[in-house]
Amino acid sequence: MKSDRILTLLEGQGDMAETIADTRRLYTKPQNLNDAYGPPSNFLEIDVSNPETVGVGRGRYTTYEVRLKTNLPIFKLKESSVRRRYSDFEWLRAELERESKVVVPPLPGKALFRQLPFRGDDGIFDDSFIEERRQGLEQFLNKVAGHPLAQNERCLHMFLQDESVDKNYTPSKIRQA
Repeated sequence: MKSDRILTLLEGQGDMAETIADTRRLYTKPQNLNDAYGPPSNFLEIDVSNPETVGVGRGRYTTYEVRLKTNLPIFKLKESSVRRRYSDFEWLRAELERESKVVVPPLPGKALFRQLPFRGDDGIFDDSFIEERRQGLEQFLNKVAGHPLAQNERCLHMFLQDESVDKNYTPSKIRQA
């Protein structure tokens, strides 16, 4: 038998012979089209998009659409879309730091210099700044929501799926259904 000859040739070569001999026992299941192109077993997609600047003067701010698609059983809605402003992201980060055992990544910067008057551009309402912030907020949310411990926090679920954020909520853990 061919495998016996390989073992005979490799005897005396130590660990290398065992490694090669062990690989002949591996069984690989053939992949079909559904495995290759079907939905993944568990997925969580979060997009931050469509920034909109609202208000005038000192009451002016930018909101972002936060879209979630998932098949994780811990989330009550499999698809949701809400609008959030930067201060809502700050609230979420503070809640996670206070309530969870998760190391929470930083948010994109506050851009204090962009808020100074008499600038040559639109400051924090400049399109390039809004796009840079949008990307940073999307990265932040994907890192946080991808963490298994953070997925149990009620504040994260409220942020991602409730139309408005109740900042007076009672912190708790989500129980998987």
